[in-house]
Amino acid sequence: MTDTSNPRPTLLKSAPELGPVVRERRKSQSMRIDDAAGLLGVSVDLMSRLENGQGSVRLDKALTVLHGLGLTLMVLPKEHPWAREAARNRLPASVSDDKV
Repeated sequence: MTDTSNPRPTLLKSAPELGPVVRERRKSQSMRIDDAAGLLGVSVDLMSRLENGQGSVRLDKALTVLHGLGLTLMVLPKEHPWAREAARNRLPASVSDDKV
């Protein structure tokens, strides 16, 4: 997850890991899920599926939500310094499988 007071890169190892990041960001902006969906031009169902990591969400829709919430998706080589920093900052529960 992200700390909005001290933003750091977040390394995601699976699609469902994106949900808590999106939910935390939305809540940090004091938005209800239905308000965020309306503002971003997506359905409440899509927001719910994305935040809960259930079902599939098209990449373009996920990117729309990320952009609208002030987040971005970066793709870079695993050996890139930012990827290594994100791997070091992962939560302890998911560190066990974290070799970059």
